[in-house]
Amino acid sequence: MQTETMEGRRKVFSPFVIQLLMIMFIVEFVKGALLLTILPIYMKTILGASAFIVGWTLAAQYIGDNAFRTPVGWFIDKFGYRISMLTGVICTFGSVVMMATLTQYGWIILACALLGIGTAPLWPAVISGTTEVAGEKAKGVVMSVVYMAWLSGTGLGPVIINFFISDNSYTKAFWLLLISMGLVVLIAFFLPNQIRKNVISKNDVEFAESLTQSAPKTGTGKRWERVRQYLGEVKRDMNKMAVSRLLFPAMFIQTFALGILTPILTIYAREILHLSPNQYSLFLVVGGGVIVLLLMPVGKLVDKFGTTWFLTAGLIISSASLMAITFMPNMTLIYVLVIALGLGYAMIIPSWNALIASAVPPEKRGVVWGFFLTIEGLGMIVGPIVSGKLWDLFNYHVPFITSGFSLLVLLILGWRISSKQTRLSAA
Repeated sequence: MQTETMEGRRKVFSPFVIQLLMIMFIVEFVKGALLLTILPIYMKTILGASAFIVGWTLAAQYIGDNAFRTPVGWFIDKFGYRISMLTGVICTFGSVVMMATLTQYGWIILACALLGIGTAPLWPAVISGTTEVAGEKAKGVVMSVVYMAWLSGTGLGPVIINFFISDNSYTKAFWLLLISMGLVVLIAFFLPNQIRKNVISKNDVEFAESLTQSAPKTGTGKRWERVRQYLGEVKRDMNKMAVSRLLFPAMFIQTFALGILTPILTIYAREILHLSPNQYSLFLVVGGGVIVLLLMPVGKLVDKFGTTWFLTAGLIISSASLMAITFMPNMTLIYVLVIALGLGYAMIIPSWNALIASAVPPEKRGVVWGFFLTIEGLGMIVGPIVSGKLWDLFNYHVPFITSGFSLLVLLILGWRISSKQTRLSAA
């Protein structure tokens, strides 16, 4: 068993996985720069948008991502990684071009939606590909590596992009993002493009083929029939999986709590704390750096000792930090809580995703991960909208308190889910 685990960990660094992780890192770098630094401040200060409008704009990205994420799982199984990822990164490249060249408010919203559509294949492809290569015995490690790539990109994007913004000029910043996306397109050309028939069953392949028939030959009614068939297939797969139904609201709440922070974190740092761009970069580096440094060791501990204790500790620490951070009287205490929040999420990420991964049958990875990620994506849609409204209606404390309270609800659901899985394993 130990040999299998070590072999899985070695496979994490195979050329194929490294390609996927490079794409993950660069795309998340671009997204992080846009969503966490450029768009919130640009829309709030230059366009004069309310926090609610900013929230809706960022939600458009998650709507595009979420709407295409579940069918993308079938697309990956049918057409392979290269075509799926190329299609996505070209759409993403186009969205950055729109943001860099168009200034109308409506076009920015449309570009955000296209950004979401372009990134839809990213998570299903990376998660199914890396977990397939690493094997079942190294789920915690591989999920930690994936999230390190995600967090590194998401964290470095907002930090580095600040050095390319000067005097409200975003020209250099957009050039950096365009060059980065050009590199991603090049990497995607070298991905393998085989149908993974050793992973999906014959029935899955046939069903995928029925879903990907050409549109001109099929009327609207038949397309909806295929959607119903797909949902029926997903439902049958879910019924075969021995997991609590509480898993689904828990997946939503986990990303809802994070989505609440997306539109207002930059606004809070710049307008309430009055941080300069460089100070805001340090703010992000402190929290994100703690997460990145601890993800790998915590992932190994999760593989060894299980998920329950790490998930519990992480949720409690993160919830308390979020509820208290806006009431701190000085920056020293705020940075202490930022470090604590990073520690909490370093525990939550590998333990939560190892818990989710244990519920996914190997032969259904592409489709089931797509469905699971769709549920989680709903939280990233609703979270920014609710956050902006809470900011406008009440004050800047309320969104952070709401996020922290959501993590407490997730803690209770996590206990129930772990308890049921333990009973099923014992049986």
